[in-house]
Order: sequence, then structure tokens, then C-alpha cells
Amino acid sequence: MLMPSIFGENLFDEFFEDWPREFRNIDRRLYGRNAAREMKTDVREHEDRFEVDVDLPGFKKDEITLSLENGYLTVTAAKGLDEDEQKKGKVIRQERYAGVMQRSFYVGDTLTEQDITAKLEHGVLSLSIPKVEARKVPEKKVIMIEG
Repeated sequence: MLMPSIFGENLFDEFFEDWPREFRNIDRRLYGRNAAREMKTDVREHEDRFEVDVDLPGFKKDEITLSLENGYLTVTAAKGLDEDEQKKGKVIRQERYAGVMQRSFYVGDTLTEQDITAKLEHGVLSLSIPKVEARKVPEKKVIMIEG
């Protein structure tokens, strides 16, 4: 849906402007104002599988978790700031944040963890999810009554 440009990026930014800062920015702690645009995903369909590419720039392999539960594949990426790293000088602007982001995809109840393959390369998580045919519902059969 197209919104008039007078509303800016988000219609509700101005509405919540009077709220305390910690409530107003609670959803923006990981990537600031652009948090809604992160974890962009491309899905491509092939004859035997789906390929899913998730943008996760700056995340290492050990900061990403994949889980499969009740037919939902969940990608979770958690990032913390290096507390050990003490840099000299006054911070004028800091745009790197710590936090967690998560996205789920329904892949069906018949897949297991062994069916899905994942690879992280150059900030892109590539998933290969095989297509599995849906279970066929048995045909309605009529039982004849004798007599």
C-alpha cells in the first residue's frame, strides 16, 4: 500500500513521540530505525526443493541458530557488543547494537532436521529445503450393508 510522503517512514513515529524513549524505541535496539528492514529473505522454488537466502550481515556462524518445531523452521540471530574491547576516546555516535532477531517459515510437519541443509557465506545464510508431498487424504469408501 502506498502512503503519502508526508507521513515519512512510519506513520506511528510521530504518534509515539511523546512516549518515554525506552518504550518508543524498544523494537529498534538491534539495528536502530531500520530494524524492520533487516533479515531480508529470498525464496526460490525448484522442482525438488526450495532455496532460501537470508541476509545476516555481520553475524558469525555461532551467533545463528536454526530450529525446527511443529513444522516451523525458525532462524534466530543474536548479537552482542564486545564488552572486552575498550577503545579510547569519546563516543560521538554509536550505531551498532546488541539484540536478537528471529524469523519463522512454515516448512511442513514431515521434514526433519536432517532434511534441511544450511550454509553461511559472506553474510548470507543459504538454506536448502526439500519439497515433500503432502499426505494424501484417503478416499471416502462406502461399506455395503448386507441384508
